[in-house]
Amino acid sequence: MDINKLMQQAQAMQKKLEETNEKINAMEFEGEASNGLVKVVVSGEYKVLSLNVDPSILNPDDKEMIEDLIAIALNNAIEKVEGAKNDSFGSMASALGIPTK
Repeated sequence: MDINKLMQQAQAMQKKLEETNEKINAMEFEGEASNGLVKVVVSGEYKVLSLNVDPSILNPDDKEMIEDLIAIALNNAIEKVEGAKNDSFGSMASALGIPTK
């Protein structure tokens, strides 16, 4: 086994991982709740970029429901970020023969 070749492959894989992570970090992921009444957009770095609440649900008596819908939409968007990262990094690991589960 050629150690130099192995090191070159490791460096190439590290560069590819960094590029993939940068690409995902620059992406936007939308999560929603209650058929789009609440929408949240987060970056691949888990930063909230926008929050949209349909005015039809803005009733002070429904404060708790609105908070729940915001949390659902935010968690939905974060799950999408995680899914994108797992898909990208999992496919690279599989290509190297590294078990992903």
